Amino acid sequence: MSPTSRTQHVVFPLQKYNADYDLSATQNADTLAFVSLLEEKLLPVLIHTFWVDAKNYVEHTRKWYAETIPFPLNFFLPNSMHKRHLERLQLMWGDDYMEDEEKLEKQLYREARECLTLLSQRLGSQKFFFGDSPASLDAFVFSRLAPLLKAKLPNGKLQQHLKSLQNLCNYCTSILSLYFPWDGADPLAGAPRAAGTDGSEGEEDPHKRRNQLLSVLVGLVAMLGYAFLSGIVSIQRGGVGPAGRQPIAMEEEEEEEEE
Repeated sequence: MSPTSRTQHVVFPLQKYNADYDLSATQNADTLAFVSLLEEKLLPVLIHTFWVDAKNYVEHTRKWYAETIPFPLNFFLPNSMHKRHLERLQLMWGDDYMEDEEKLEKQLYREARECLTLLSQRLGSQKFFFGDSPASLDAFVFSRLAPLLKAKLPNGKLQQHLKSLQNLCNYCTSILSLYFPWDGADPLAGAPRAAGTDGSEGEEDPHKRRNQLLSVLVGLVAMLGYAFLSGIVSIQRGGVGPAGRQPIAMEEEEEEEEE
């Protein structure tokens, strides 16, 4: 949902362009400071919002990943990611997380709201944080705020505070419209159909069926392999003797017991 790696510079190798090339030393220092602030104050609460909050996880996060990840990985990966985020959150919050979880959550959500308010004040009425051109800080902030703003969360405590900061909402919406114009809509919906489109769609149908069959076969093999390796299903080999001898021996034992 939210990226977890620390990003300080956005580099486009083909153009050999650094998004922070024109920033001053003070602006570069501000970038590092805000990245550290977001990592410390906002990221743990985002992980909690999407992966630990039971209602959000069941009704939104797990459901979204299960519908997006291809079969059969959608049966395993969401739970694996959930466990990994829980472990990471415990490492971030330490042993206090298990002692008084409710008190700690209130404190951390309060700090996350203060972090968003500080971002809003720093952005002000600017288009981007350092003027009219985006920098790495804009990419970093957008990657944290956009999922929180756009997700349909049943329990959106932090989301409500973000929506109350109008300039941050406009900031995310502006970036979405500039760099992700197809977000929330079919990018080809308004494009005219080329000649022969129906024929090409008809030719793609066999490939789609083939891919569906292959995915089903791969899923069956994966589930059977998992069942054998985990011991859910096992094969027991009978005796070496000829078939039909085992029941006769059991009948003889029953007759001896009756005598």
